Amino acid sequence: MSGLQIVAFLSGLAGLGATIGATVSNEWRATSRASSVITATWVLQGLWNNCAGNAIGALHCRPHHTILKLEGYIQACRGLMIAAICLGFFGSIFALVGMKCTKIGGTDKNKARIACFAGVNFILSGLCSLSACSLYAHRITSEFFDPMFVAQKYELGAALFIGWAGSILCILGGSTLCFSISGSFTKSHSQANYIYRGAASHSHISFNPRGQAKSVNHGPPPDYSNSSRIQHFDKNAYV
Repeated sequence: MSGLQIVAFLSGLAGLGATIGATVSNEWRATSRASSVITATWVLQGLWNNCAGNAIGALHCRPHHTILKLEGYIQACRGLMIAAICLGFFGSIFALVGMKCTKIGGTDKNKARIACFAGVNFILSGLCSLSACSLYAHRITSEFFDPMFVAQKYELGAALFIGWAGSILCILGGSTLCFSISGSFTKSHSQANYIYRGAASHSHISFNPRGQAKSVNHGPPPDYSNSSRIQHFDKNAYV
């Protein structure tokens, strides 16, 4: 299970790195080149900047003019990606504490609970990143296939695919972490049953002064009432 937890931690860490890369990327959407054969310039847009490039290789970026007047889906994607990064960061910290190969975290049962909590954080991080990328992609595709939309149409950028890959890695790593702790609770439960049965079996054994084990009979005590009556009758007979 230690090797499984290491693989899960590396998967979640790689997913966190991909999520950070997708968040800071400026290529969430790019101008469509389907309308013309030769394009000298193109426009790239991300969550934070607008960029324009040309065939020479020059790229000029500027941040969005305002925050409050941004479209709602961009603000929602920003919040979801920031939440995904925070959850993935805390998931990485708790995974380091909860893994069996580390010496911090307390008992195996406490480490298993911490590892499960880290797995839940990774899963939530992946879901937040997946929701943000899917929301942004849905907006791009709906505008692209809308015949009534006359403004500039865009295509899916590379950052969306990076974000999807990172979300899948986070979900897989978190699920593996949650699955890896099942053996810890089963082991602790079996040990508790063994201790209880061992104590019950030793209660029936007593040791004599010579050190030899002797079984103790816990049957009912003998009845001496008949013998006492016989002795009393014999005494009256002699009197």
